[in-house]
Amino acid sequence: MSREIDYGNLMHSAMRGLIRTVLQDVSDNGLPGNHHFFITFDTAHPDVELADWLSDRYPGEMTVVMQHWFDNLTVDEDGFGVTLNFGDSPEPLYIPYDAIRTFVDPSVEFGLRFESADEDADGYSAEPDAEDEPVSAEDQPEPKKKDADVVSLDSFRK
Repeated sequence: MSREIDYGNLMHSAMRGLIRTVLQDVSDNGLPGNHHFFITFDTAHPDVELADWLSDRYPGEMTVVMQHWFDNLTVDEDGFGVTLNFGDSPEPLYIPYDAIRTFVDPSVEFGLRFESADEDADGYSAEPDAEDEPVSAEDQPEPKKKDADVVSLDSFRK
């Protein structure tokens, strides 16, 4: 009986490990320099935890920004938890790594894209497309420390 090496899943696992390592460093030491993250995730994933009003507003996917204001960043083997500010409403989120669709750090033009098995076999992109510039979905007052915004997903669609 022959078996094949599943390079696609191995690559996804390695890239999710990279995200875990980066987030753990941010949890321990804060965001260095101009680094910030646009993270798009599947809001319908069974292990995602977010407020009902957010899952109602974003029933398929949502993009959050970790930049000026975020709090309670915790990182574990399966995902990460963070409190982000939506308008003036801090909301806790838990995002499993396997719910992440894109992870982008525009400050260094680094990005990962995770495709589902039925979409694309190679599963990721080494850098974001030039058109993938997120646009803020709502104006928020300037936060006191680290900020997060929901961004329009229209800029991610082709």
